[in-house]
Amino acid sequence: MKFVSWNVNGLRACLKKNFMTSFKNLDADIFALQETRMLKEQAIIELNGYQQFWNSAEKKGYSGTAIFTRVNPISATCGINIYEHDHEGRVITLEFEDFYFVNTYTPNSRKLERLDYRLKWEDDFRNYVKNLDAVKPVIICGDLNVAHKEIDLKNPASNHQSAGFTDEERGKFSELLSAGFIDTFRFLYPDRANIYSWWSNFRKARENNSGWRIDYFLVSKILADKISGASIEDKILGSDHCPVTLTVGEI
Repeated sequence: MKFVSWNVNGLRACLKKNFMTSFKNLDADIFALQETRMLKEQAIIELNGYQQFWNSAEKKGYSGTAIFTRVNPISATCGINIYEHDHEGRVITLEFEDFYFVNTYTPNSRKLERLDYRLKWEDDFRNYVKNLDAVKPVIICGDLNVAHKEIDLKNPASNHQSAGFTDEERGKFSELLSAGFIDTFRFLYPDRANIYSWWSNFRKARENNSGWRIDYFLVSKILADKISGASIEDKILGSDHCPVTLTVGEI
């Protein structure tokens, strides 16, 4: 199966920037979006063969997630059953016969003004996916808004303690992995440097490849031997993020 995850930074804008061409070319079985920033009815998106699942924020034009799947799920749920987190449209979970698929858009700590909330989110989200993992394997994807290691951003020294690279956020990501999950890209490419999934809109960051790897696919450790491919599609434009992919064998 092939999975794709993409923070589109506003789907309506991305639709005007060849989103559908990228969607078709990537040819995913399950395609997850973050930062859709819209309600489903605000655009007509015809995806033959795909079911659509949406979780929009209560605040208009903010956050939001969606999943397009051509594999029929058993069930779909929005959020993690904690209202403090769930009004921002940040999580969709699809249950399949042999695994759970969780699409998430982790809150940005916003120049650290939201760091305390972010850390609580991390604990609650980790507990949520651990509970799923106790039932069946889990595939987690999304914009997790953290560069885990120095190799995961261009300028680690000057960004130490910046939002997304604080010791606290990096530590919480380590805790998530220690809870039984694998960073699939690093599993396959532990030393691959200078490949990123997000670039600032300032100072020609993308042109200079001055980016961060903050978009991930994580899987339960039991799926380690099923991982057959992972990529960061940094040539695909349309957002300040690029798509990331995961390919797994039969689960």
